[in-house]
This record gives sequence, C-alpha cells and structure tokens, in this order.
Amino acid sequence: MNTLRSPKNAEEFAQYYQLRWQILRKPWQQALGSEQDEREQQSIHRMIIDDKGKVLAVGRLEQRAEQQGQIRYMAVCETAQGQGLGQQIIAELELQASKLGMTEIVLNAREDALGFYQKLGYQQQLNAQQQNVSHILFNEITHYSMTKKLNYALEHKQIAAQSLQNVWHQTIPMSKAMGLQISYYDSKQLLTHCDAEFNRNLHNTMFAGSIYTLATLTGWGWVYLALADHPKNLQGDIVLAEANIRYHTPIKGLVYGQVIESDVSGQFDNLLLGKSARIKLIAHIYCGDKIAATFTGSYFVLAKHRNETISTGIKSNG
Repeated sequence: MNTLRSPKNAEEFAQYYQLRWQILRKPWQQALGSEQDEREQQSIHRMIIDDKGKVLAVGRLEQRAEQQGQIRYMAVCETAQGQGLGQQIIAELELQASKLGMTEIVLNAREDALGFYQKLGYQQQLNAQQQNVSHILFNEITHYSMTKKLNYALEHKQIAAQSLQNVWHQTIPMSKAMGLQISYYDSKQLLTHCDAEFNRNLHNTMFAGSIYTLATLTGWGWVYLALADHPKNLQGDIVLAEANIRYHTPIKGLVYGQVIESDVSGQFDNLLLGKSARIKLIAHIYCGDKIAATFTGSYFVLAKHRNETISTGIKSNG
C-alpha cells in the first residue's frame, strides 16, 4: 500500500532528492545536487512511498506571497507513472496551501505537462506581453506559467474562529501589526500564520518576540475556540499562567503555528461549578515542515457570569 506524507529523516530526504534529480536533472546531464535550492528548509515537502519504502512521487510547496503558494519539483518515478500519483501529490499540496491561508497556487509547467495541470484546474497565465513562457531551462526545456485559485471550504470560516481573529486585532495591536491570522480550525487542529516579511529581524529571520507572540496567541486561541465548541457554550476570562519556549532553528520564509488536540490536557468542567479551569498545551511554530520553536503553556480560564463580557487579557504570573 502506498503512503503519502512528508520525509521523516535524512535517509528519506536523500531518496526524495534522488528521485527529483533522476527525473528532472539527470537526463540533461546536470550534477547531483542541482535538484535542490535555498528554499528547501522553508518549504512543505510531500512524497508517496510504497510498502517497501521506495519513493514513487515527490512535490514541494513554497510560499511566494502572503496568500500565494508555488508548487515546484513535481516528479514521478518512471515505473509508477500513469497511476495518478502526481494528482495525489498536487491535491495534498493544495490542501496544505489552503490550510495555511493561501488562496492561489502558481507553477511553471513543462510543455509535456500542460495537459496534466489543465485537467487539475490550472490555467495558463499571460504576462503584459500576452506571453506565458516563464523561462527556458538548460536552454532547452520551455516552462509555462500557470495558476489556480483555491476555494477549499475550510472550517476556519466558523463564526467563533472569525470572532477570535477580530478579538486579536481589536484588542492586541501587535497581533494586527504582525498580520496574525487563523489559517485553519476543525476542533482537532488549529493553524495560524503571520506576515513573515513584517516580522523579520536584522538577520533576515523571524524576530524572536514575534515567534513568542505567535505561539502564545495560538495557544490562547485554542482555549478560546475550545470554550466556544463546548456543548454548554462555556465562558471565562483566559489568562496565561505559565509559559516556556524553546527556539530550535531560525525561521526564514513560510511560518505557521499549530496546536493539536493530543497536545492539550485539562478539563473545563470546573467552570460549570463556578470555579476556574487550568488548561496545559503545547504549541509548535513551524518553518516549512520543520519545528522551529516549541511553546509549552498553561492557561487559566476564570469562571464568570453569563452576562459578563469575555475578557481578552493575556497575563503572566511573572
């Protein structure tokens, strides 16, 4: 049985890049290593492997603008072509792009792949000169600009999620300046993102304070949405009680925050008794597929009466 996922270790990445080189570079006598570029560490990678661990198909998603992604380096093993694997890779990368708040995908298609992408909804994009040739690779392979609008119906369109985003922007000026947005929410997973360009430091990587803010508010946001999801429609003031963050690697490019249900502990039941609840969680900040920072936080939800307005204060015990 085939499996579609991201490479997990150095050995799998080696096979992933090997297939890229074998299909996209070797036939044109390009050196091993020419199949990689400077955006590898900040991109989303997907591959399909068989039950023996052989890589059959690969593809990469990178961010080109705040709401625009680009798919590159699509390759399918010669013995596995015609089985729909390329279509599966594209569908997965489009889904990931939608979850990260991207509304458009662009790509540069080789001439023999135009029909493949057109069947998937991509259209040739003309420039000001009414031409759609993006570039000619190795002075031989013509590439054509193509684009597709994404209209995946994400759960983050829920009223509660939109309300949370409004709360952030109206009560926490820094969140608005950072361009903090909810990318995706489905009660099991919360994804957030911010404007990477705005949050750069003098080293051209993401400012540590912005990483901390993104992590803190992603965790706070999970608690807010979990309250709204509760069958009793619970209410309370959410305050940060304890926090710790570890920075693993600099962030340059695609960045997003994530909280998943399995990384959350604690119960809201105390609120039903008029008492405070304590929720512990882990929020990860990603650069591409790689965890760049790990935030461990503890939030108090202070019980309140129904006729009171929910506070947005984020406080520390320090």
